[in-house]
Amino acid sequence: MTAVATTSPSDVVQEPKPVRASGPTPDAGRSPGTDPAVRSRIAGLRCKNCHRPEAIGPHFVCPACFGGLEVVYDRDAVRAQVSRAAIEARDPGIWRYLELLPVDQAPARGLAVGSTPLIRADRLGADIGLASGRLFLKDDTRNPTLSFKDRVVAIAAARAVTFGFDTLACASTGNLAGATAAAAAALGLRAVVFVPASLEPAKIDHALSFGATVVPVEGTYDDINRLSLEIADEEGWAFVNVNLRPFYAEGSKTLAFEVAEQLGWRLPDVIVAPIASGSLYTKVARGFEELVAAGLVEDKPVKFVGSQPDGCSPVAQAFASGGDEIHPVRNPDTIVRSLAIGSPADGRYAVALARASGGSIVSVPDGATADAIRRLGRTEGVFAETAGGVTVAGLEAAYRSGVIGPDDEVVALITGNGVKTPDAKWYGLGGSADEARAGVPNHPGSAGSGGLASPIEPSYTAFARAGLA
Repeated sequence: MTAVATTSPSDVVQEPKPVRASGPTPDAGRSPGTDPAVRSRIAGLRCKNCHRPEAIGPHFVCPACFGGLEVVYDRDAVRAQVSRAAIEARDPGIWRYLELLPVDQAPARGLAVGSTPLIRADRLGADIGLASGRLFLKDDTRNPTLSFKDRVVAIAAARAVTFGFDTLACASTGNLAGATAAAAAALGLRAVVFVPASLEPAKIDHALSFGATVVPVEGTYDDINRLSLEIADEEGWAFVNVNLRPFYAEGSKTLAFEVAEQLGWRLPDVIVAPIASGSLYTKVARGFEELVAAGLVEDKPVKFVGSQPDGCSPVAQAFASGGDEIHPVRNPDTIVRSLAIGSPADGRYAVALARASGGSIVSVPDGATADAIRRLGRTEGVFAETAGGVTVAGLEAAYRSGVIGPDDEVVALITGNGVKTPDAKWYGLGGSADEARAGVPNHPGSAGSGGLASPIEPSYTAFARAGLA
């Protein structure tokens, strides 16, 4: 297992530009007579649907058509102000890409987020059928709260401070709760997180450890999201994925920035990612597009492959149907709770991206997810939560279907750490998690599934008698 080190210490309705990363879009709000090297990079907000401009602020819904808002940049200003040399001279972390993010300056305080390793995964690649040196894992299990959510929360939290909020909140399926709680603690803000009452205890404990108020809600994520809309309006809190969503979503682009830099300032052939709301999947594509527009990488086609669990796969179902209508899943039924969003906000954009890029979106049975978690740990020493299992299983499905070829350079996004879903890896092995742990112990160097041996006396005789020699 080899890590690739980081180099040194639009039309919005088509979001994202799917086949190629390039394609400059009109820059709303810029002043043509101003020197782009000194003018503001951040032009404002704009509706994804009707393109109506909005001023920068804690806004997320277009007042004209109720479409979602997103950040618009002055790309001439970005290109004039950013360079590879400037990025490479900065400390590790997401703020090294400041000119490509929706903040005026890097915050003085906060968690050390980003610059996670890009791992060359030859053993897993060979297991799937890829040629040597063609599969890489973007290992976001190593962020401060062990998931990629630290990226999106860092951007939203920085904006919450500039907007004057004192409470940071979120609606979460798990990982976001911990990321929001930790970011608030680092910034001295109050944290309140809303989660499904059925959420894995490890994820609830994670958020509690940072001093957050955790509110379990009897209902689905979509029920909690609706509640959050009401609370944000009534209480005036900064909900990272509600009234700060345009800024929050931009954090996912930092995965694209890091992948390109870690590959030597170039784009891969294929990205494989999990899909919940669809924001991560589409914003990585937007990140590649912006790198090209800024002159930091050369343009090339990139295929986008997405994965969802069978028990909550509205985007995969829309892709398979040949249409673009997303039919909400009212009652998700899956062990992959972090992806269990029945009404994904960016689902139709994800479908459009997969089709136009020559990629795909697949649904994965829970058993295949658990098997992929075990395989990833066994082959590469990376312990992923359920979303990572969905990603690896989706990668294999795309390879079997021919969407991914054996010589394609593939980057799979592993977005969360398995310590948050510790029992998921035993799913499908029969019996309880404790019974599955027992398994059949490996002989040294064997390719078995491993297992927890029975206790032995402290002697070599006992060791040999147990069949462990």
